[in-house]
Amino acid sequence: MEGRITFTMIKPGAVKNEHIGAILGMINKSGFHIVSLKMMRLSKESAERFYEVHKCRPFFDSLVDFMCSGPIVAAILEKENAVEDYRRLIGATDPTKAEPGTIRAQFAESIQKNAVHGSDSDENAMRESYFFFPEIDRFYKDSFKND
Repeated sequence: MEGRITFTMIKPGAVKNEHIGAILGMINKSGFHIVSLKMMRLSKESAERFYEVHKCRPFFDSLVDFMCSGPIVAAILEKENAVEDYRRLIGATDPTKAEPGTIRAQFAESIQKNAVHGSDSDENAMRESYFFFPEIDRFYKDSFKND
């Protein structure tokens, strides 16, 4: 599935502000198939492990605190060229620099509270997807049989 999936997380601020449906709608309208989806609250340990790549950055502690501040929605998305297409859909990390019509331009509060996470490479999409979803919880588009 490498190259055909990406991972996203709707962050606590967007969940709190009731943007889940609108964000998922934008994802669907952009041609993505939702492979897996769940709402949950990250523990501090889980958030630290997930964002481990940023451990040495000055924003790490505040990012972890924010990500533990409320529920998140995690999802695996499927589409050809998934990572690149989703990065284009979500827009720049800084919502003031995000293209109009992108998820972050519409729903982000700030750079840190930027509404959604999106994988930045095929390798990270695979790693991040396995962090949240075992194979048994994945329903790829070709797993549905036509009746």
